[in-house]
Amino acid sequence: MNTDVDVLIAGAGPTGLLLANELGLAGVRTAVAERLPRRTGQSKALNLQPRTAEVLDCRGWLEPLLNRSLALLPAGHFAGLPLNYGALETAFPYQVGIPQARVEEFLEDHLAEYGVPVLRGRELTAFQQDADGVTATLLGPDGTESTVRAKYLVGADGGRSTVRRVLGVPFPGRDGRIGMAIADVELRPTDEAPGKPVVGYETHRRVTQVPGSNEVFAATEAGSDGTGEPWRLPDLSADPAGLAFLLPLGGGVHRLAFGGPEQGVDRDAPVTADEVRTALARCPGPPRELRAIRWASRFTDASRQAERYADGRVLLAGDAAHIHAPAGGQGLNLGMQDAFNLGWKLAAVARGRAPAELLATYHTERHPVGARVLANTRAQMALTLPDPDAMAVRALLADLLTTPEANHHIAAMIAGTDIRYPMPDAPDHPLLGARAPGVQLPSGRAALLADPTSATAAAVTEGWGDRVDCHGPLGPAADDDEALLVRPDGHVCWAGRNDNADSLRAALSRWFGATSWRRRVDAQTPGSGHVRPDQVGPGQVGPGQVSSGPVSPAR
Repeated sequence: MNTDVDVLIAGAGPTGLLLANELGLAGVRTAVAERLPRRTGQSKALNLQPRTAEVLDCRGWLEPLLNRSLALLPAGHFAGLPLNYGALETAFPYQVGIPQARVEEFLEDHLAEYGVPVLRGRELTAFQQDADGVTATLLGPDGTESTVRAKYLVGADGGRSTVRRVLGVPFPGRDGRIGMAIADVELRPTDEAPGKPVVGYETHRRVTQVPGSNEVFAATEAGSDGTGEPWRLPDLSADPAGLAFLLPLGGGVHRLAFGGPEQGVDRDAPVTADEVRTALARCPGPPRELRAIRWASRFTDASRQAERYADGRVLLAGDAAHIHAPAGGQGLNLGMQDAFNLGWKLAAVARGRAPAELLATYHTERHPVGARVLANTRAQMALTLPDPDAMAVRALLADLLTTPEANHHIAAMIAGTDIRYPMPDAPDHPLLGARAPGVQLPSGRAALLADPTSATAAAVTEGWGDRVDCHGPLGPAADDDEALLVRPDGHVCWAGRNDNADSLRAALSRWFGATSWRRRVDAQTPGSGHVRPDQVGPGQVGPGQVSSGPVSPAR
């Protein structure tokens, strides 16, 4: 098949850019088509949840983003009710406060390492797929059209996705009932000093909890006046006048989020200065005067999810697959985790290392995760309504969340650390399907955590050494005589005894395709469905043999 690229991604937001990095890391020919001619610099989303931090850390991409962050907040919230992230089983028990624009900037710049182009000013307007690939039509800034041929197309082009529309995938759900707005605003300095952080603030990334209170703060970068303002969890208690809260973004700029009766307007209508001034007056703290609006947008609590995430050679990810209210700070994270789940699978299939059926697990695994986020965001928005019954439920939930068990359950859901994927046909184990935090996978390959002299390690070396690395000693929470097989996305897909090589081989075949020696011989012997060891040619590795040379990386 003659193609321009293996994978074409529509959309250069965090989802599309993280997916492009995953594919580039795997050596897949990839291009990103983006309608906008340049980055907007708009802050948009403001946080990375703990699971997203783990995802980025396992590739070695978190530290550069921490260096660009505004704050680390050791808590989450459910409709504004505090959640304790300090009790989560993770190396990153906090939200990373960072504008989406900085995440996008890092991910796009990092694509240069792999030679993956971002085709800015190129809007995908149409496509056709056939048995061998997809032909996409791109509209350039001067109105001219061009075509790109790819093996696969991924729509990461937002809630109003052209890819989803052309594909004809149903997008069931409901329209918005609650309107809100966000704005990045410049405020005139006041004579009153901002709220002082408690003792212990030393840098813009220190975090703390106010003694004797459940209120959590995170110090931010210094503002234009040289002082740092604290981040606070939003107060989303029901108020007939509407909600309003501020977060400092540094440099004298603040994020204002607000909603109320005045938001029952067209979502595409511009946010006015009068609306912003009214909302500022409702914010806690000293009076503030508006200097300028840098950027503003409206949104609703519309909740919809694509009926299927894949159709033939076209896949959907991020907001193209699901939209919901930004309650709890989950949206950007849900999309980036879609990309992390899809990336290694799409790379394996596009490079012929795994059968196309592997891509079906993307929908199987991620659709339920998206559905759960849609459900919890609907629940959160209901708890912010100035309705007596909703307020009664909110009071009951606030009381429940004072118990550690209930708080931990909801905190893990919002943080994304409780995600567990189904692993059919694998032997049952407490870690099966769960994430393996702390396992470093910078190459983007899978890892076997096992005794390097064991039968399981030998099985990997014999047949899958070009796709699976052997790590030792054992990783999280496994017994001394156990081995764990960790997928490139950090989830455990097999766990068993070190001597159970046959069971491991079945899992390796399911997730990572045929053995290396079999794929090489099959490629040289058309029509061969089974190859005996004596058919393996010189320099090839057959069953029961261990390569004497170094294993080449899966690039």
